[in-house]
Amino acid sequence: MHDDGACERRKKMVERQLIARGIADQRVLEAFLKVPRHLFVPEEYEDLAYQDSPLPIGSGQTISQPYIVALMLELLELSPEDRVLEIGTGSGYQTALLAEIVREVYSIERIPKLFFEAKERLHRLGYTNVYLFLGDGSKGLPEFAPYDKIIVSACAKHIYEAWVEELREGGIMVLPLEDAHGQSLVRAWKRKGKLRLEYHGGCIFVPLVEEDAHGEQENL
Repeated sequence: MHDDGACERRKKMVERQLIARGIADQRVLEAFLKVPRHLFVPEEYEDLAYQDSPLPIGSGQTISQPYIVALMLELLELSPEDRVLEIGTGSGYQTALLAEIVREVYSIERIPKLFFEAKERLHRLGYTNVYLFLGDGSKGLPEFAPYDKIIVSACAKHIYEAWVEELREGGIMVLPLEDAHGQSLVRAWKRKGKLRLEYHGGCIFVPLVEEDAHGEQENL
C-alpha cells in the first residue's frame, strides 16, 4: 500500500470515525492523521487497516478499533510534557500515537513475539521517546515512576496496587475494567493517594494476562 493512498484513508478515518463521533482533542486527531495504521497490522489485513474495527495481530491479540483508541487517549487529557505508562504494547500502534503527543512513553508487553515486532517497527519509524519492556504489566514499571498518565490496553479484573502507586498525585489512568455486566471503560483520577472512578460505557477488550511467564525486561 502506497502512503499517498494511505494518507487519504487516514484523513477519512479521522473525519468519519473520530470527529463525527465526538473526538475533539486536536493533539489526538493530529496523531491519528500522522501514524500509518496499515504498518501496524499483518500484511493480509492492510486493506482493512482504516476501517473502524479491531484486527488480529497474532498471539491471540488484537489492535483495537480506531475510535476506542482515540476515546481512551482523549480521556487521558494528554499534554506534551507527560510521561505515560502503557500496559500492553501489542502492535505498537497506540504506543506510536502516544509518542506523537507526549514527552516519553514507557510500554510493557508480556508476549515476546509482539514485543520484538513492535520494537523493530517503532525503531524503523524513528520513535526515540519510546521505551519498551518485556514483562508482566500487572506489576507496573516502578523504576521510572511516577507517571503522569497510565493506559491499559487489555481488560483487567481489578486495578492493581502497583498502578495506583506509580501514578502521580493528580494523574489519570484509563482502562477497560471487568464488572458484573462485562466490561466498562473507566477513567480514574488519583486524589490524595486514592482513585476516583468515572465510567464511560461498555467495551470489549482481550483479557489482561496476569501471570509473569517471562520475567524479562528489555528497553528499546
